[in-house]
Formats: sequence, structure tokens, C-alpha cells
Amino acid sequence: MMAELLTTPLHGLHLDMGAKMVPFAGYEMPVQYPLGVRKEHLHCREQAGLFDVSHMGQIRLHGDDAAKALETLVPVDVVDLPKGKQRYAVFTNEQGGILDDLMIANLGDHLFLVVNAACKAQDIQHLRDNLKGDVTVDVVDDRALLALQGPKAAEVLATFNPQVSEMVFMDIQPITVNGIECVVSRSGYTGEDGFEISVPAEHAASLAKALLDDEAVEWIGLGARDSLRLECGLCLYGHDLDTTTTPVEATLIWAISKVRRADGERAGGFPGEQIILDQIATKAVSRKRIGLVGQSKAPVREGSKLFDADDNQIGIVTSGTFGPTKGMPVAMGYLPPEFIAPGTEVYAEVRGKKLPMTVEKMPFVPQRYYRG
Repeated sequence: MMAELLTTPLHGLHLDMGAKMVPFAGYEMPVQYPLGVRKEHLHCREQAGLFDVSHMGQIRLHGDDAAKALETLVPVDVVDLPKGKQRYAVFTNEQGGILDDLMIANLGDHLFLVVNAACKAQDIQHLRDNLKGDVTVDVVDDRALLALQGPKAAEVLATFNPQVSEMVFMDIQPITVNGIECVVSRSGYTGEDGFEISVPAEHAASLAKALLDDEAVEWIGLGARDSLRLECGLCLYGHDLDTTTTPVEATLIWAISKVRRADGERAGGFPGEQIILDQIATKAVSRKRIGLVGQSKAPVREGSKLFDADDNQIGIVTSGTFGPTKGMPVAMGYLPPEFIAPGTEVYAEVRGKKLPMTVEKMPFVPQRYYRG
């Protein structure tokens, strides 16, 4: 028997708004609203989109050893993460593969983590099993998470609290929004400027309605969230990243802090360090994550095989859709190093046909984070 799907504190509101609901990571989530995926996508690029991301896991780590202990599980600098800042990270395994990608924030008296919904239970267990010393893992299950994304996001949120205008990309702090105590970060997963708002569950619907009262704001579902993040070259765990893929293969070397690299002051000390640091040093990997654009209008989906001109299978597509802003099919996948130069032509198999695609540098659409 299938387990009953979980719902977020905003479930009733999605139904009231005419959302089409689908199962996603154990939750019933809105994939689109009456506006439709394409219009939702373009609205977020042009104005402001509101996303329910309450299915993600929110975790607090308390204790004097929290930062030092967390560094034993991730290849990033947690110890020197300034108060009021957050950082992208990956949990690695002994083979150098990625268990999940997450955000780590320093809120002064504790660390605040946001992890992927599908990996939430295993991540919590991973933390509890492996964090040594004075650390308490506190699972936050009484809060929702909203993302307000797009060029008008700051303007909209500033009408509730002008303080948000002073924040830059990756800032995070407790802020009162609409009279509600929230934790707000200037971040998100659309490539646009925007904010993620952790809000007490009982106030989530009233805050969402208040934001939606602004004519610049529309609800955006999972469908457009996928096309937005893909156009901006952002990975989706379980698709573009998994336990068999290292950060180096995934072109996430930027996410491995300098102090944790071979010549850094706190070199290594995370699972799979030898494999990952060797790959950085030698640049020797059998495949790399790349971006692809299609030359026809047909979208190339996840799982499509990639071939060279001689009909040899050389790789696979891990994410693919039609990019409404780019105006053409966009995809990402993995190819051997000899095929990763921009401009290289490869062929994707779609319903028995080989469609030409060109390797292109990501992001396909410029990221517009606000850095001050």
C-alpha cells in the first residue's frame, strides 16, 4: 500500500487557487496554477513569483562544536562562516559522491540548514549518526518555507519591512514580515534575485496571501521552478547530482572552500576527501556536467541518451525541458572530457530520432543575484 502523501501548511491555499497537485518527494505539491507553466516561468523572470517550498527540511544545529563537527561531513568552510551569512554545501560519501546538496547558515547562536525534501529523513539521520561533540540536531517541523523570486521581489518584500533592501545575496537574518517573526535569506533557486522566508506554520497562509495581494506577485508551481533553475544552470539532487557523482564531475569545484582543499589550513577531513582532492589536483575525471541547447523545438528530457557523430553512446541527459526565456530546448547532462568544449555537437535520442544539440556554457540565462 502506498504511504499517504504529506501536505504543507499552504495545501488548502493551493487548492483554493486552482493548483494542479502532484506527488513530489512524499508530498502533494502544486505543479502548476491556472496561469500555466510557461506564463508562470516568464512572470517570475519579469516580476515576482511565490513558491511553496515547505517540503524542504529545516534543521537547527546547537552546541559549541556545531560548526567544527559539521565540517567533518561537508567540504566547505563552516567554522569561519560569518554570522548572518549562508553558504551552499554538499554532503559527501566515502567514494566522493554527493548524498545531498544543502544550505548552511550561521544565525549566531545556532547553525540553520535547509536540505532537500527527498533526502530529508536520511540527512537528519546522517547528522545524528555522525556529528561528534557538543551538538544537538533540532528538526524544525513547525515552520513553512516560502520563496519570493524575481526582479520585483525586493520591492515587494520591502513594503513589509524596508530592512530587506539592505541585504545582499546569501545574507540571512531574523526579520519581522507582516508582523510575523521570520528568518529571511536573500537567496533562492531560480537564478533571479529573491528571498526565502522561514515562517511559523500557523502564519504561512496569511503571509502568502499578503504577498499575493501585490499585483506583481503570482503563485509559481514545481513545473516552472524546474525550468527556471535549469535555465540558470542549477542542479537538482537525484537528477544532476547523486551518490555516484563527485563535486568535481558535477562542476561544483567552486563549492569546495579553499581552506578545505589540499593546500588549505583545514585541508580534507570530510568523507571522500582523497578522491575529491585528487580529482581537483589531476583534473582527471571520466565525465563532466555540461549544458546543452537543442537546435529544434523538441525538448530533450531526462534519461535521453547522448551520441557522437559516429553513433557511439557517450553520455546521458540528467535534466531537460524547453526554456521559455531562452526560447529553445535546454538540458544538462554528463559527457566525457573530449566532448565538453562549448560548440561541440552531440546527438540526443528522442523517440528513436537523433536530434542535434550543442554544448553551451551555463547558465543559459544570466543569473541576477543582488550582490550590492
